[in-house]
Amino acid sequence: MVSLVWIAAGILGYWVLLQLIADRGWLPDYVGLQGPVTTLHTQRGKAVLNRLAQYRRFWRAWANVGVGVALVVMIGSFVMLVLVGITAVLSPQPTAVNQPRNVLVIPGVNDFLPLSVAPEIIFGLLVALVVHEGGHGLLCRVEDIEISSMGLATFSIIPIGAFVEPDEESQRAASRGPKTRMFAAGVTNNFVITILAFALLFGPVAGAISVAPGAAVGGALPGSGAQAADIGEGDRITALNGQAIESNDDLGDALANVSEREVTVEIDGEDERTVERSLLVNGVTETGPLNVSTGDTITAVNGTPLYTQSGLESALADREVATFTVDDGDEQYQTTGPAGSLARISEGGPLAENGATPGNNVVIVAIDGERVVTTDDLSTAVDRHSVGDTVSVALYDDGERVTHEVELAEGSDGTPVVGVRIAPGVSGVTVSDFGIQLYPAGQYLAVLGGDGGGGLPGALEGLAGTFIGKTLLVLFLPFATISLGAVFPYNFAGFKGPIANFYEVGGALGAVDGLGFLVANVLFWIGWINIQVGFFNCIPAFPLDGGHILRTSTEAVVSRLPIEGSYQLTKTVTTTVGLTMLLSFFVVLFAPQLLA
Repeated sequence: MVSLVWIAAGILGYWVLLQLIADRGWLPDYVGLQGPVTTLHTQRGKAVLNRLAQYRRFWRAWANVGVGVALVVMIGSFVMLVLVGITAVLSPQPTAVNQPRNVLVIPGVNDFLPLSVAPEIIFGLLVALVVHEGGHGLLCRVEDIEISSMGLATFSIIPIGAFVEPDEESQRAASRGPKTRMFAAGVTNNFVITILAFALLFGPVAGAISVAPGAAVGGALPGSGAQAADIGEGDRITALNGQAIESNDDLGDALANVSEREVTVEIDGEDERTVERSLLVNGVTETGPLNVSTGDTITAVNGTPLYTQSGLESALADREVATFTVDDGDEQYQTTGPAGSLARISEGGPLAENGATPGNNVVIVAIDGERVVTTDDLSTAVDRHSVGDTVSVALYDDGERVTHEVELAEGSDGTPVVGVRIAPGVSGVTVSDFGIQLYPAGQYLAVLGGDGGGGLPGALEGLAGTFIGKTLLVLFLPFATISLGAVFPYNFAGFKGPIANFYEVGGALGAVDGLGFLVANVLFWIGWINIQVGFFNCIPAFPLDGGHILRTSTEAVVSRLPIEGSYQLTKTVTTTVGLTMLLSFFVVLFAPQLLA
């Protein structure tokens, strides 16, 4: 909120200053003011465009390809926006993406675009606007359409548009083909710039970046020992009790093998800190049997004091029902219930077919006599068997212990399953004895084409193995927590701030400190913004390029039909499509908040 106030104050001050200069006649003729929007007009680019326009056959072929791409994107954007609008009405789920401020590509105002990447975003936006309008201008000259003016529009100092103003009379005189190619040229250039930027990013640039050694800390849990030791976002834990830590997994393994309550950790290979561990509850499934809340601390099981995850699992190894002592910060209390893997019985699964009630929440405590304490234990116990094997499943259903003999079915990934949807942790409760959230640095790097050391789920790994797949994933990274939160728990806006500490740059890009990250960030945002500008301008609604292409394309089709009133039919089609897109846009933006 504070940053938004400062931005608004800066824009107001900028506008007042320019208005005072204009009132005194000091503003050059090529600068125009429309409120806080400043337009810079020039004729200088015409000579360059005229020279490039000499290669008419190439540019027409180039634009013809762009027309085909634009038509495909137009149809896709229309269908997608209408379907998303319908979904927003039928299943309204307000998210940060639906907030009106997040439609604006303004760092610091948009929740997903931090101020730290403002220079890269502004530069990427400037590139997108220049190549877009440059495409229009070039095809104007190729098709002998005169240009009245060209230039750049800014909102305060932020570029919001470049413009090429074709001469109205000359544009009206042009036939449909030249006009269609001229309107498609801008988005064609945007898509080509996206391909070039991402080809460099996914190739040599990301290839020069590697994950730095250590466990990457995305943040410390409130009330945890890590927070008390001043460990937080951007820190790398490089050693624990003198043992080197090379990755996130190493930290978990090292903690599991240390029984002492206090551990000494090394931060960034330099500073040492002592962390006092305790069993902090960091997640609770509401349907679980235990009366605990996020932020509580489990201090004992059946009277035995505990402070580590391994100690908790050991204490429950021979107890299917246990009494937990919990400290909520104000008082200590006890809660008793079955300890195992919290699960919901799936319709049509092996357990449901053998007498378990579909939809019931149960706690699985053993598979063929093998004790199940956590969800991981359940997966391990089931994986020891094969599809078709008959196993004994012991579980607590509404407080009663029952046993089912089930034949393991085949899951979607080919592994054996008992037919349940499982919750994480012990009886739906997850705890952390150290108190940090790890940042999966390797997964983000893998999406960008670097060597992230694996870790992506099968489907995403396959998607990230192709150029188009990488491009699709990159489009979601700035708001990954909403769209891909299960795999990417943090939004990624580039190698900026504390996040940069998780990576290293080698080769020529590593010779100058910060150069590799700067190049990667610039390419990331040039590609990201250009494809967004291209998609946006392909929306089939006026005054966007898609609206003009829709009109000329509709005219071309209608003119071949043996009917009268072709102009009216064209107008009806374009108006209907445009209003449908506008309505869908407002439904997506406001319906979730109004209907939820």
